[in-house]
Amino acid sequence: QVQLVESGGGLVQAGGSLRLSCRFSGRTFNSYAMGWFRQAPGKEREFVAVISWSGGPTLYADSVKGRFTISRDNAKNTVYLQMNSLKLEDTAVYYCAAAGSWPPLEYNYWGQGTQVTVSS
Repeated sequence: QVQLVESGGGLVQAGGSLRLSCRFSGRTFNSYAMGWFRQAPGKEREFVAVISWSGGPTLYADSVKGRFTISRDNAKNTVYLQMNSLKLEDTAVYYCAAAGSWPPLEYNYWGQGTQVTVSS
């Protein structure tokens, strides 16, 4: 059974940084593309970034390009999201997800989410 567990969320001031982690277990990690999504209060969940199984190709939402970096460590079964220059509008619950194809057609597994709150 696949499990995804996010960590690293918290409260940060605008302009600050956070690094989210997502630990994968239950299947072969490097068989999956890994993505990050977020959902702000009252809004639909939106795509943030995704990384291929090899850690090579990546894709980002326009709203985070140049500020966020997705990476993975296949030896640790973990995907990361480094978030710099955080803005108030980055406040959301952040979810990691696993997709069995590249580019991802659908995400098969989801974590429970971690809250990121950016304050002024």
